[in-house]
Amino acid sequence: MQKRMHAILSRFSQSKAKEKRERMLNHVLVKSVDTNANGTSGYTVKNGPNKGKVLKHITVKHPNRNY
Repeated sequence: MQKRMHAILSRFSQSKAKEKRERMLNHVLVKSVDTNANGTSGYTVKNGPNKGKVLKHITVKHPNRNY
């Protein structure tokens, strides 16, 4: 029983370690987008037919304003 559980736990531990390494690599390889640049509250498209368009404006509902 001990050996069977040891093998299962070691495989689980190795798979979790591998997943953690892959997540770390993905975190390093992904370039962050330049949000909130030039006073916008979204991401400005830099290439393509929608160049210059701002996507995903972030709005915050303030308790002191009536919308």
